[in-house]
Amino acid sequence: QVQLVESGGGLVQAGGSLKVSCVASGRTISMYVMGWFRQAPGKEREFVAAISRFTTATYYTDSVKGRFTMSRDSAKNTVYLQMNNLHPEDTAVYYCAARNGALSRDRSEYDFWGQGTQVTVSS
Repeated sequence: QVQLVESGGGLVQAGGSLKVSCVASGRTISMYVMGWFRQAPGKEREFVAAISRFTTATYYTDSVKGRFTMSRDSAKNTVYLQMNNLHPEDTAVYYCAARNGALSRDRSEYDFWGQGTQVTVSS
């Protein structure tokens, strides 16, 4: 079992940048597909990005392509989400998740979740 703790959220103006982190404990993240999801008020939790467990291949939802970058530091057992050119519609609680299986964009297929970190983008 793996425990996940996110950090780095905050308030930023539109067009600004923010980097959120997810530190894992209990198991090495290289055993898992790691994903970032987000949930805005009144909306369902949606896929943002994921990184393969065997390579550094990353996958993004269309709305963040070219603006967000997901990375993994195996030595620190941490994944990151660098968010640039933020838009007000990026405002949400951002969750880190781990999946013991193939890459997936489906939140129901992830096994472990962090508690989330709030990202607020002002216009």
